[in-house]
Amino acid sequence: MSQAQLKENEQKYVMQTYSRFDLCLDHGQGCKLYDFEGKEYLDLTSGIGVNVLGHAHPALTKALQEQVGTLMHTSNLYYTKPMVEAAEILCLATGMDKAFFCNSGAEANEAMIKAARKYSQMNFGKDRTKILTLKNSFHGRTIATLEATGQDKFHQYFFPYTSGFDYFTINDMEDLKEKVDENTCGVMVELIQGESGVQPLDPKFVKELEKFCHENDLLLLVDEVQTGIGRTGDLFCYQTYGIEPDIVSMAKALGGGVPIGGILANKRTSSALQKGDHGSTYGANPLATTAAKTVLSIVNNRDFLDEVREKGAYFMEKLKSIDSEHIKEVRGIGLMIGIEVEPEHVLDYIQAAQDQGLLVLKAGTNTIRLLPPLIITKEEIDQAAQILKGVLQ
Repeated sequence: MSQAQLKENEQKYVMQTYSRFDLCLDHGQGCKLYDFEGKEYLDLTSGIGVNVLGHAHPALTKALQEQVGTLMHTSNLYYTKPMVEAAEILCLATGMDKAFFCNSGAEANEAMIKAARKYSQMNFGKDRTKILTLKNSFHGRTIATLEATGQDKFHQYFFPYTSGFDYFTINDMEDLKEKVDENTCGVMVELIQGESGVQPLDPKFVKELEKFCHENDLLLLVDEVQTGIGRTGDLFCYQTYGIEPDIVSMAKALGGGVPIGGILANKRTSSALQKGDHGSTYGANPLATTAAKTVLSIVNNRDFLDEVREKGAYFMEKLKSIDSEHIKEVRGIGLMIGIEVEPEHVLDYIQAAQDQGLLVLKAGTNTIRLLPPLIITKEEIDQAAQILKGVLQ
């Protein structure tokens, strides 16, 4: 099929819910992607933070091929080895008590919301259901997670939304305290607001938030859908910040390209969801959890994670050295980096980079977002920085 025919068929048969770039991808290898004509692109998107091991990683490919030939799906009516092994790795690596697996980031956040509300109602009464989230947050596209998302532009058309959420200003403890009342059960945050412009939370605020939650019997819920699985130079971003949340959600990078999500709960909250309270037909299936345990076997290694930190610092230094009036700020942690530019030109810069063989993302209204595979080399970082320098100058 030609590229023209592919695009024509997409218009004809696929719901038009995405604004796609004019690029038809055929295959990938490492940090590189190739279109139908064989043109090479350096991928700094990793499928929006998913392909942390790049494309066609030999260990992940081999593990998945073997699992497909053994047992691809059964159900949660039975025990399977990959499910238990993936959960064990996560619990031992984090000190959390138990894991639950589902299929996506939105589902993971739904599970976290359900677990938090049930815990609070069991321990404090049926009215303790409200969850506070940050303004400009993003937590998913289901009805509940859309309402949890602190952006008005997402609160349209799909009424009625699930109630029980309120929003406070980033890094503002006083605003948070004003929003807390007797019906508040927890606070849910992204430690780096990805979709709204790669905005890391202030470490001092995060520590104050942890203390306030613990002192007031509020659950601290951390959305690690985009920041987890090595992205910041630790297995989870909350470890980078040095805090201990009650429940953590995860997805994206966990499967390295195979859809999987989940939550981790501490001893305080891990028994909230009991038999029949929650479930997922595909959640924890052997294929997805094989992908997860394979990704974790590589990423959950201190040398690997230290390299992520080193490469992130190297990339930030390269970007900050670009002399351009168009760059307002470079920010991020590890290999989650944002370049703030003029909002009216951000898509022009992204298209110009694509024309020169570099794929990057948009975040918020004014930010070029970089989420490269964690296996990116310094030579590839140099190549990317050189292209961005040309584009932004």
